[in-house]
Amino acid sequence: MRPSKLIGLLATTSLIAAACGQSVEAPAEQAASQEDAKPLVLVAGATGGTGSLVVAELKKQGYPVRAFVRDTSRAAERLGADVEAVAGDLKDAASIAAALDGVGAVINAAGASAGGGPDNTAEHVDFEGARNLAEAALAAGVGQYVLVSSRGVTDDDHYLNRMFNNILIWKRKGEEAVTASGVPYTIVRPGGLSDDPGGNQTIIFEQGDTRAEGIWITRADVARVCVSALAHEAALNKVFEVHAEDGEPQGDFAAEFASLSAS
Repeated sequence: MRPSKLIGLLATTSLIAAACGQSVEAPAEQAASQEDAKPLVLVAGATGGTGSLVVAELKKQGYPVRAFVRDTSRAAERLGADVEAVAGDLKDAASIAAALDGVGAVINAAGASAGGGPDNTAEHVDFEGARNLAEAALAAGVGQYVLVSSRGVTDDDHYLNRMFNNILIWKRKGEEAVTASGVPYTIVRPGGLSDDPGGNQTIIFEQGDTRAEGIWITRADVARVCVSALAHEAALNKVFEVHAEDGEPQGDFAAEFASLSAS
């Protein structure tokens, strides 16, 4: 549409609205409103140690949140009654598809837990679950899939594989399934996780999975990185490791995302 016609249309719209006693946003205000709109984010593993902090960080930053959980009662207790929770299972394609209705981004913080039973193994959760969610997200037109993985996934001889039924091998297979699915992705590989408060250290971004032991980061800082990735196009289609060191905490990770190589 030519600029003169657009201006005329806006003026006409304003006159009609005024006659009806309604207000109309100015073009600049409309643009700002659209720019500020944030996508609905589905969080898998939302009641877990990291997932619950992802939900809290999303709420803090003004994102609408939907928790994908097995038990909605537990979700209400852990996340608060104000968080929308939908029941489903990462092995159930129909429940995943239903949960993705209207969703613009996904953060998958689900992971197998020790003693979780035959349906909660690393193969089922970290590999098959990650794959199923990625394929459904692609079909639903989701704009970004953020996966919480782990350092050490490229080391088949890592001691965690011997201790926990090849958990890192299954996580790597989950990563590979996500990258192969075609959905735009961001894969975050944290070091050892702590429950200390976040926001007190510098977050170091690396690639290559060269160091896996003796490196730590708080779950809260992992949540900050995951949620920040939603706001930066430079985070798309990148795989990277993160850990924390003493130093000034970053207010934003734009420069770190931009420095990474796409996979």
